[in-house]
Amino acid sequence: MSLTTLNATDALAQLQTFDTIIDARSESEFALDHLPGAVNWPTLDDEERKLIGTVYVQVNQFEAKKRGAAMAARNIGKHIERDVISKPRDWKPLAYCWRGGKRSGSLSLILDQIGFHVTLLEGGYKAFRAAMLLDIPRQVDRLNFQVVCGTTGSGKTRLLQALARTGAQVLDLEALASHRSSVLGAIPGQPQPSQKHFDSLVWDALRQFDPTRPVYVESESKKVGNVSIATALVERMRTSPCLNLRLSMGERVALLMEDYDFFVTDPNHFCNRLDVLAEIRGKGVVNGWKALVLAGQVEPVVHDLLTLHYDPVYLQSMQRNFVMYPQARPIEPRDRSIDAMQELADQLNQAAG
Repeated sequence: MSLTTLNATDALAQLQTFDTIIDARSESEFALDHLPGAVNWPTLDDEERKLIGTVYVQVNQFEAKKRGAAMAARNIGKHIERDVISKPRDWKPLAYCWRGGKRSGSLSLILDQIGFHVTLLEGGYKAFRAAMLLDIPRQVDRLNFQVVCGTTGSGKTRLLQALARTGAQVLDLEALASHRSSVLGAIPGQPQPSQKHFDSLVWDALRQFDPTRPVYVESESKKVGNVSIATALVERMRTSPCLNLRLSMGERVALLMEDYDFFVTDPNHFCNRLDVLAEIRGKGVVNGWKALVLAGQVEPVVHDLLTLHYDPVYLQSMQRNFVMYPQARPIEPRDRSIDAMQELADQLNQAAG
């Protein structure tokens, strides 16, 4: 028998040594968060867990265990037929569930009896998350960040994407959060990850960076939409060297018209989102913007949003929170185009060595 266990702290450093990471929890638990790269093989699915819970309460524990065992056996058999038959003898999986290990233990016992070298994660997902949250500050401390600053519409996201294409190290927090980090930043059709999953995505990105090379990151606030950035990362970003990306007002308006085209093509959606600014800018101002949007005059609204709302708020935040912003190195692409951002990214990457 080759069934072994691994504590959560050691698992942080050894995830890449396993051929498959198996999450034996239900599909809703998996969707909320899971270990990086994990696949979901529910021992009991959501409906089955609910049914067994009802039997536990209304009948007794023994009856619930019998029925649960039958369901688990059927599900494990399906997983083996679907995913395990083709595995070679030297396949090495790591399995986990929530905390107690019953669901992952049942699966692992059968895999072990087949002859595979199976490892069980001690304490399950709960222990891993606790260890991962403690590890984020350590990952942050070993890295050197370059903070890409710039007012809204200056092309920070385009530059980060261009830097990534050059092979530079990029931590794109907005991409991980599925949000553009402003009151109008929700992306239609793209729900944000849970806070737990966002934390896992950030940790997974941090752990893979080379500490001898800079990591480029945008000058985010503490929250990106509904998710919060780890305090250690926020504090490190706020004391890191800054780059100040600059574009003309006309280019910024045009860039936002391109990147937020869903507002241009859906005026009613744009108007609904503008309502969130009524308390800050006043209903009269917002109603005026909405009238222009419905009349097809989106550009002047974008211009007003930049000059009256976004620019003042951004500059105040930068001066208050990013201590190296006053010494930020100015960088200016020739225009807003992808090609211009790529040229600038190539220059920055070459300068960084």
